[in-house]
Amino acid sequence: MIRMEAKADSPKLVFEKEGVYLHTNATRSNQDTTLPGFIRIVERGGEPALEWSPLEDQGRSAPAVFYTKKDGEGGQEDTNFDPGYEPDWAVISTVKRDREPVGPVRETGQWSFSLPLSELYSLRRARFSLGRNFLVLTSRGGHPLPPLHFHRGGTRDLLRALQRYIILSPSPVDGRLYLAYPHDSGALSQSFDELQLFDDGGADLVSRFIQDPYATTFGGFSKVTNFFRGALRPPGGPLHPRDPQDPHGHPSTDDEPGFELITCGAELGPRPEVRRGLPLDKWEELLDSDGRVQDPQRIKDLVFRGGILPSLRKEVWKFLLGFYPWNSTALEREDILRKKTDEYFRMKVQWKSVSEEQEMRNSLLRGYRSLIERDVNRTDRQNTFFSGNDNPGLVLLHDVLMTYCMFNFDLGYVQGMSDLLAPILFVTQNEVESFWCLTGFMELVHQNFEESQEAMKQQLLQLSLLLRALDPELCDYLDSQDSGSLCFCFRWLLIWFKREFSFEDILTLWEVMWTRLPCENFHLLMACSILESQRGELIGSDHDFNTILKHINELNMRLDLQAVLTGSEAIYLQLSSCKELPGKVKQVLGVYVPSSSEEPSPDSDPTETQHLLCQSQPGTSAASQSRSGGAAVRPPPTYP
Repeated sequence: MIRMEAKADSPKLVFEKEGVYLHTNATRSNQDTTLPGFIRIVERGGEPALEWSPLEDQGRSAPAVFYTKKDGEGGQEDTNFDPGYEPDWAVISTVKRDREPVGPVRETGQWSFSLPLSELYSLRRARFSLGRNFLVLTSRGGHPLPPLHFHRGGTRDLLRALQRYIILSPSPVDGRLYLAYPHDSGALSQSFDELQLFDDGGADLVSRFIQDPYATTFGGFSKVTNFFRGALRPPGGPLHPRDPQDPHGHPSTDDEPGFELITCGAELGPRPEVRRGLPLDKWEELLDSDGRVQDPQRIKDLVFRGGILPSLRKEVWKFLLGFYPWNSTALEREDILRKKTDEYFRMKVQWKSVSEEQEMRNSLLRGYRSLIERDVNRTDRQNTFFSGNDNPGLVLLHDVLMTYCMFNFDLGYVQGMSDLLAPILFVTQNEVESFWCLTGFMELVHQNFEESQEAMKQQLLQLSLLLRALDPELCDYLDSQDSGSLCFCFRWLLIWFKREFSFEDILTLWEVMWTRLPCENFHLLMACSILESQRGELIGSDHDFNTILKHINELNMRLDLQAVLTGSEAIYLQLSSCKELPGKVKQVLGVYVPSSSEEPSPDSDPTETQHLLCQSQPGTSAASQSRSGGAAVRPPPTYP
């Protein structure tokens, strides 16, 4: 039963729903407990709060419902409760367990809570496979409340009532996560019905993007803007601060302290001409009598210049990705392979030996498996190695990803990891080797998949910094179209352009990038090269944010890899040779050497010292800042 009413001289009851069960996840007693109760929205002194209380609080007798954790151990089975509907505790990439609500959450009983809506940070719904009646709420302090299961439905009614006070904006990287904003944040103009949070809406653009934010090629963009903008929003901050003098809501520089204003594009020297080389086509000649690589740096230089001959990739990739140390002998590598094989299969046995009954009580593992099975079935299926039904390549893809969950259970599986594994498995065609190569790759990019998305936000800020140094006019145009955050490059950086180039091109691109030459942020220079190649299509056009996003996404499979690589290297050489380049750009390029005068004082803020991006003082040119900074420039590396 749903009740909505108003009382004048008491706390105002706005919404109430019975039959909402709270899952205590009381693992210390080896039992999960579900408590029947009420969910309410209540206004006290004009402040709305979301509250849950058990039926006992209503003067009714309703004992807690238990389901057993182990065979033969206490607890009362709830025959009406389907264990397949157990709540999904997995956050996008972080495991959170046994956390008590703290901070603004007011506990009114052992399990009752009252959460002011101003302190609601997010809500999460269950995975598609578990139905749509579970919600997990998280406060702005980052603390998840116990999951709520709406046994009799009513989630839509609750969310409609919440829309009276807050705006729910879908996360750009997790279709089950929705961020809460106040109505005055300018976060979202869509209505609740447009979001279709709990409807199938299979043909709707937003629904398709929720289900696969990495793969979707957008056909229309009026509903996706906030997916990307939400990724750049710091917790607790407004989505897009509005300048009081700007009724259109374009962010002012004062609202975005992460950017340094750079106007040195005209001062850059000429961009050098760069030519690609031939692929690495020999291997045995580069080893000494013990099988040790004689000159690892030369090999990296050769790979960066031209890639690797396909027949040699299987061997060289294992060095580039850290499976074998560069200084290991042939005998040492045999020993490493034996140990790594044993370790892999010990981890694989862990998840293979979990019974169905055990897995029903492990929502994290069950959730990882569900996501993996879904993604494996649609990863590179056009490639013969993964095409067709009952393909052994798909089995290997599934098993390696499941084993990675045991290797790094805190991170687990996040959508996009299958894209990183597929080319590695295709090249090695070996389960053990592909697993350890994946772990090496994830060492480089694991921060991309973490829940906070701080690494992704930082990379987008660094990309904006580089592009402004290269092409201020293009940056000004993008700013004028509310696209200066470059959030349309999110997918490029997240999975290293995997969806932008052909499968064969990705093999070459990744081995070039794994050399980490000429700098750690070469992928950002690639993004600059692509954006500069499109400036003629963008500047002077009538594109707005949505059409810019559409144009960028439609570049996939239309880019010339060799042209992008030569352009990226030329940009690096041009920037790194500029003596008046601002120090913050040098930091991104890895050519920044602070002088002794720039050593932080004991009283300085370490987070400010470490941050790569800072706000310029008004009226100070980038060149004068660079000269006063006392920074030295390392000469760019010499390539063969």
